[in-house]
Amino acid sequence: MPPLADNDEYRETSCFCIWGFGMANITSIGIGSGVLTSDLIDKLAAAEREPTEKRLDAKEEEINAKLSDMGRIQSALTDLRISSRVLAQPEAVNARTATSSSGSISVTASESAALGSYSIDVTQLATNHSLSSAVVADADTTTLGTGTLDITVNGVTKSITIDNTNNTLQGIANAINGESGLAVSASVLNTGTGYQLLLTSENSGADNAISIAVTDNDGNSTDTNGLSQFRFDATQKNLTENVAAKDLNLTLNGIAITRSSNTVDDLLGGLSFTFTGTTGGPATVQVTQDADQVVERVQDFVDKYNALKEIINEVTDFDLSTGEGGTLLGNSAIRTIETQVRNTLSQPVQGLESAQVRALSELGITSDRTTGLLTLDESTLKSKLAAAPDDVTALFADQGRTDDPQVQFVRAGSKTKPGSYAINITQMATQGSLAGSVALSGSTVIDANNDTFKIKVDGTESGTITLTQNTYSNAALVAEIQAQLDADTTLRNAGKAVTVSLDGSNQLVFTSATYGSSSKVEITSVDTNTAATLGISVGTGTDGLDVAGTINGKAGTGTGQRLEAAEGDDAEGIAVDIVGGTTGNRGKVTYIEGVAERLIDGINGMLTVDGTLTSAMDTFNKQLAQIAEERAKMEDRIDALTTRLQKQFTAADILISNLKSTGDFITQQLDALAGTSSSNQ
Repeated sequence: MPPLADNDEYRETSCFCIWGFGMANITSIGIGSGVLTSDLIDKLAAAEREPTEKRLDAKEEEINAKLSDMGRIQSALTDLRISSRVLAQPEAVNARTATSSSGSISVTASESAALGSYSIDVTQLATNHSLSSAVVADADTTTLGTGTLDITVNGVTKSITIDNTNNTLQGIANAINGESGLAVSASVLNTGTGYQLLLTSENSGADNAISIAVTDNDGNSTDTNGLSQFRFDATQKNLTENVAAKDLNLTLNGIAITRSSNTVDDLLGGLSFTFTGTTGGPATVQVTQDADQVVERVQDFVDKYNALKEIINEVTDFDLSTGEGGTLLGNSAIRTIETQVRNTLSQPVQGLESAQVRALSELGITSDRTTGLLTLDESTLKSKLAAAPDDVTALFADQGRTDDPQVQFVRAGSKTKPGSYAINITQMATQGSLAGSVALSGSTVIDANNDTFKIKVDGTESGTITLTQNTYSNAALVAEIQAQLDADTTLRNAGKAVTVSLDGSNQLVFTSATYGSSSKVEITSVDTNTAATLGISVGTGTDGLDVAGTINGKAGTGTGQRLEAAEGDDAEGIAVDIVGGTTGNRGKVTYIEGVAERLIDGINGMLTVDGTLTSAMDTFNKQLAQIAEERAKMEDRIDALTTRLQKQFTAADILISNLKSTGDFITQQLDALAGTSSSNQ
């Protein structure tokens, strides 16, 4: 039998090996016992995790469902806002349609077109000028002379040099087409028996007629030989005129009208015409209200509201039979949103108390008592559109109304409160002007000593104004000065204008086109005898004045003819133009904020960073973040539990292993003693 010391050493070594083995690999837990295994630790950890995890999963699922439904409501609110923005534009309710009794007249109408009927008789269409040359044998080899072609279209002249490199039909066509700024296209036509040069003005109308002057190097610029065969002007027409340059001629309600194009959008405001032929007599163009388009826009508004209401009904519903409610049942944010939208749509519009249409219900928009969904009666809406289009417009969109026709509503602001505000004018706006000092005699001679001057209008100095030397009556002189002022490119490019007239003493008066304190007229230079004959000399005139007065009893800010309400007042943001009349009380301006505009403001408030819906969604997102934090803490707790169990199981495993080793040792000793006893016997 080995010494006991050896056995003790063996036992200690065996214990050390088991401990070290257990710590090196956690999956070895249970080797000593066969019971305290890693699988048991996992099951204990899972049992600890399960109730917390189920609670967090259920809470997370609930919050995500609420957030999803909040997102649906947010999307529906956005759609309703888009539809509201359409109706918030006055043009949306003023939709127009135009029809023509003639197939030769096509017409489209915008919302600004005035309702009415017009008689139009087209007697002549506008045409593009077309010229052609004589036929030559070849487009590329037949030479046609050299020299210069001076081609003029609508006051623009371009000189084109023709030499030995381009003196064929194709060469001339290429040279013309390569000249930028010349509104003429050139092409070579193959007739089958030869070639012709075809010239066509790019724009129609009499002013776009083509004129060609020729300098022929053969010494004769008028015959039909050489380059002079392309001459076409008032005195010599060597080209064939295939189509004359003509203007569009028509009458509108008996008034003669001329235009250079067959497409006209400046004839009547809001109407665009395309004329494709003569009418052979008066045709009727009718501009009416496009009620169907208005109904379509209002129906879209109703549909978008109903889509929102259906979602709200769904998420706030309570089923008595099951005792279950929608995801957002009882949510205060949803109640607030629903109440605000409903009140906006149901309340009469302030400012329309005496109008024919005061609320949506009077347009045929009614609400179902059970579901709260809206329905639209098209016939009621159409009848109200026909009877009171302005009231229907104001019901949806912002609108300003004034009692005085010479007081024009311009705008309101985001801070303007709906209501009526009195206007009192203490000073009318005036224009800057400068008057001459000499009365015209009735016959004025303009010569080299009085034909030039310079004028400054609203701070912009003109170029030299040069009058045509001639003898003028008073009226003719005024017309000549006005024509030269209008032709000044410096003033025109700066957007400045001045009007010339005669006062009661037949003295020249120059008046700025603008109103207010920035309206000024000044003569900056004159000719030798200008002061003596025309009565104008270097100097400044009388500056204009800004309008002054009050809106709602508070002094406003005047700029030119425009008066703006004072800041901080209920009327803040209102601006009106006083275009005529006198000082004193000028009635009231009424600002009406329509349903669509108020709804847009309300929805914007709900969707802002700190708005009702956004704040509610932020609360839910914070709850999700808290759940994530709880999950992290749970995992930390489970990890700690697992680690603790691992240590406890390992320690127990070592103890059991040691006990087994001791038992084995004792068994060995007993077996050894038993063996010794047997041998001694």
